Amino acid sequence: MSGEPSSREAQKPPHHPLHQIAESATHKLLLKQWLKEEELISRRVALKEARIDAVRKEITTLYCTFFFFHSIILLLLYSTAVSVGPSGHACHRSWIPCLCSLLCSMAIVWAIRYKTDTESLLQRLLEREKEDGMLLMKCVAELRKKGVEFDLLKEVDALRRAKSLRVVEAKGGTVRKWSARDFTTMVFIALSCAVLGLTRFVLCD
Repeated sequence: MSGEPSSREAQKPPHHPLHQIAESATHKLLLKQWLKEEELISRRVALKEARIDAVRKEITTLYCTFFFFHSIILLLLYSTAVSVGPSGHACHRSWIPCLCSLLCSMAIVWAIRYKTDTESLLQRLLEREKEDGMLLMKCVAELRKKGVEFDLLKEVDALRRAKSLRVVEAKGGTVRKWSARDFTTMVFIALSCAVLGLTRFVLCD
């Protein structure tokens, strides 16, 4: 008779990992912390995605401003030159609109470059946040799967090593290379020079 309870306990199936976590204060606290951190990461990812979309809209607005501004200026100069007729005085004073056009062009080009750099930085931060979220998701899945068999010290240390390794790789991979942002800057500088030539041509010829 005394052997029946022990045999029943031996045949009793083990608790579900979630039940084991609920009975273990340490594992339960760790799971709560990771779920809360996972939620915070999701919020930061959504915030950064919204900021990236806003920056891209600002970049598009700057593109339109550049072309709209110079189109209006050239049309005004052309209509003025046609109505007044050829004038050496206007040609002599052509450096004034040329200088204004150049200053405005450089201001817009600088703003575009600044916004594209901001977009690139936000994109890198977004990728890191997503990688952190993926690492944390894997750890949460392992914890829920293993229950109390989940080695806290080993798994948490592995998570920290993975994060520190990504930081080291990010710092070591900051080699300056040509990118689409550099090409865009060069294109707008070339367009600014072309606008200067057109302004000079309209006023003098």
